[in-house]
Amino acid sequence: MTLPAVGFIGLGTMGRGMALNLVKAAETVFVYDPVPEALKLLTDAGAVACASPAEVAEKAGTVIICVPDAPQVRDVMFGPGGNGPGGIADAERKNITVLDATTMKRPDALAIAADAAARGIAYFDCPISGLPRRAADGTLTIMFGGTQDGYDAALPFLKACGEEIIHSGPLGAGQAMKGLNNVIYNINIAAFCELLPLALKSGMGVEALEKLVLTGSSRSFASEHFVPKVLNGDFEGDFPMQGAYKDILNVQSLAKDIDAATPLADAMTAIYERALEAGYGQGPKSSMIKLYEDDLGVQFRRPGKD
Repeated sequence: MTLPAVGFIGLGTMGRGMALNLVKAAETVFVYDPVPEALKLLTDAGAVACASPAEVAEKAGTVIICVPDAPQVRDVMFGPGGNGPGGIADAERKNITVLDATTMKRPDALAIAADAAARGIAYFDCPISGLPRRAADGTLTIMFGGTQDGYDAALPFLKACGEEIIHSGPLGAGQAMKGLNNVIYNINIAAFCELLPLALKSGMGVEALEKLVLTGSSRSFASEHFVPKVLNGDFEGDFPMQGAYKDILNVQSLAKDIDAATPLADAMTAIYERALEAGYGQGPKSSMIKLYEDDLGVQFRRPGKD
């Protein structure tokens, strides 16, 4: 079944793949991005470019947003600076629904939802989990926060972009679940980055360690994705560590709100902060391994891949 017209705002690393999948599934996809090259890629695929978020919302009753953080969402929703012309709220169309795939702090999502409701706009948080490859494949995990009716209405659009659509709970629950998921994942990566150089230094071989983490009980998505890339000296193309750090801070904020102790997450946060201070913020999370390799004078690489 062909979906009705839908809008998409934010055609970056993740949004691009999501929007391209919607082009295959929807009657028309109206898109906006301030970067002309990003727009051209979508229009070449059959999408229709718009001059502003307001125009997108005027032409499509459901609009998906995928931008870096809450300030950019406010610009999209309410105009530049959160109080200017051209935002979704400027559209004359009634009954606009916004599905926000942006990752942000839960309180920020709740505040945006309240401001949207005051303008007659239904806003739901639905952050995404998965690398750019999964955005392109349409196999993302999407965590929806909002009412059951909102979830039911959003589901056909979200299923065009993702494989698992989880109704996380009420508004804001999507952001909380996204943060928790990513911290678990980030702890896995930090553990591999810390312990593989240690094992190498203690005399274990690269091939033996690779076999262990890809077949033993330590096997995980983190080992399956990152370990082969590290072994090949490939530190390009994945979501930057600076963006991942945002998820960590979101969970730290949630823990503080409910007065929960998080010693493991605290230790992982310190490791990420050390990597950021060392200048690895624009690299993938696996760049952290270089800290421990430098400390121990080893490299966890295949021969010729240093």
